[in-house]
Amino acid sequence: MKSYREELWFETQTRRAYLNITAQVDAAVRKSGVREGMVLVNAMHITASVYINDDETGLLQDYEAVLERLAPQAATYRHNDTGEDNGDAHIKRQLMGREVVVAITDGKLDFGPWEQIFYGEFDGRRRKRVLVKVIGE
Repeated sequence: MKSYREELWFETQTRRAYLNITAQVDAAVRKSGVREGMVLVNAMHITASVYINDDETGLLQDYEAVLERLAPQAATYRHNDTGEDNGDAHIKRQLMGREVVVAITDGKLDFGPWEQIFYGEFDGRRRKRVLVKVIGE
């Protein structure tokens, strides 16, 4: 069995952002040489997310609106008593998830219709990484 590891690095200019990282993950799968297996894509920060969904502008705006309603940035969070200002970002990450696993079939990401991989940033403006771990034959 083969194993391949790569880190993707992101630094958004805004506090929150939703980046389609499908092409970067696909490139890592190709570099790995794995034809049949799985790829794990994992946000390595507690205020960021990796998730799968449609790359549609209205949907991305809906995420922003719903997440802000559920965990408003301006709300009072006990976490912020530590001197931080990102209590909302931790909650948003929990709602959107930490990681995804995608099957690799015949050397390609094996998606359903419209599926794409996204990096969700909830406390940006600094460098953060995503782990891509490919395993298979």
